[in-house]
Amino acid sequence: MILLGFITRLPHRFLSLLCPGLRIPRLSVPCAQPRPRAMAISSSSCKLPLVAVCQVTSTPDKQQNFKTCAELVREAARLGACLAFLPEAFDFIARDPAETLRLSEPLGGRLLEEYTRLARECGLWLSLGGFHERGQDWEQTQKIYNCHVLLNSKGAVVATYRKTHLCDVEIPGQGPMCESNSTMPGPSLESPVSTPAGKVGLAVCYDMRFPELSLALAQAGAEILTYPSAFGSVTGPAHWEVLLRARAIETQCYVVAAAQCGRHHEKRASYGHSMVVDPWGTVVARCSEGPGLCLAQIDLSYLRQLRQHLPVFQHRRPDLYGNLGHPLS
Repeated sequence: MILLGFITRLPHRFLSLLCPGLRIPRLSVPCAQPRPRAMAISSSSCKLPLVAVCQVTSTPDKQQNFKTCAELVREAARLGACLAFLPEAFDFIARDPAETLRLSEPLGGRLLEEYTRLARECGLWLSLGGFHERGQDWEQTQKIYNCHVLLNSKGAVVATYRKTHLCDVEIPGQGPMCESNSTMPGPSLESPVSTPAGKVGLAVCYDMRFPELSLALAQAGAEILTYPSAFGSVTGPAHWEVLLRARAIETQCYVVAAAQCGRHHEKRASYGHSMVVDPWGTVVARCSEGPGLCLAQIDLSYLRQLRQHLPVFQHRRPDLYGNLGHPLS
């Protein structure tokens, strides 16, 4: 069931004190309400672009996963969204690396063709947050890429970003994860892409722990950062929201984070709590428990006003800390 509803947050009095005359927009905050309550929001009832954040529980069943995602995308289009975000591993979550490799496909495979048709059918952009891609080096490496694919409303691939930071960690209580067993790290960042909602900088899950990446995307012109994810049940409660809010505050960007939720199979579960954070660091939309979606308006005039009144990028000192990617000697 898709759970949607809307409330409105009050203007942030602290920002008003800090920046006299700064206009604070009224933003829609989805909350846990029955689906019919969402009918009041549509493309005709708001001038600001609307984005949809989809939350799913992927399994090894690729066709069932597509059916679930397609239902959410169609609902997003019906509600007036111009861009829908799907989480990391929207295509499937396998039980082990061998199954991951077996289920993977090239970008020109059948599954991406289905999403291409879906984007055209619905007439909206799709952020496919983490596709298990057999790249051009598949025959040599027998490994895949965790590829974030951006489709426009005509179904054309306009950007691909291959996850650069692989999650090789051992968290007590969460179980070990070694993404590099089956996945190659991407070689580069992708320049922000102009979309109907704003300029989107692409990342994937574990990338959010590296502020250098988000700052590089912001300096390249990003207005929206997106972190499609499959966060674990231990790191999720501790780090998920605080990291997303930190990335929004330091870059003065909107942050959109579509997430996996619930139990995928007997070996793995995800935290969920998909959300949208505004450039002030306020969570303006979040999903309720279980599969579903939430909606948020993107107000770029608010973003620009905030950057004008808090010009942190003008105050940076690259002469002191320019190459933050290198460890200190």
